[in-house]
Amino acid sequence: MKISLIVAMDEDGYIGIKGNLPWSLKSDMARFKHLTIGDGFNSVVMGRKTWDSLPEKFSPLPERFNIVMSRDTSWSSDGSETALYIGRAVELAFAEGSEELWVIGGSMIYEMFIDRADEIHITLVHTRNSGNVSFPVWEKEEWAEEVVEKLDASDVDEYATTYSIWKREK
Repeated sequence: MKISLIVAMDEDGYIGIKGNLPWSLKSDMARFKHLTIGDGFNSVVMGRKTWDSLPEKFSPLPERFNIVMSRDTSWSSDGSETALYIGRAVELAFAEGSEELWVIGGSMIYEMFIDRADEIHITLVHTRNSGNVSFPVWEKEEWAEEVVEKLDASDVDEYATTYSIWKREK
């Protein structure tokens, strides 16, 4: 099973502000949905704060097996399975027959999974200093970047973006 991180970050590495996304990017949300659903059955793993930030109509994320990482052994929510540690999240996704496990945030969850990831899908938002939560520091020299798409700001995208896929060099 492939493990991929998917994230939007600004040029300073910020990914969130006060529990929300710092920008409005409709094209990126559509890409997120398309990729995380995929052609088969995929899982998404997120932290409890990310789960709490999902709009009610998208909680749980439809057409994906939702796994929430939490240190609180009593935490549960309809539509998700709880994992206390990385191995359990991977086990849950594998047991569901997932082709891919998508790590969707937040910062601590990205940091936990980055050493196990095969790919990192990054939407670089061309703005700066837009948040208070950052993507973890990572060793970019261990990865190869393929720029896939560049989009200008528009009526549906607040900022210009560059979407790229980083693949671990084996």
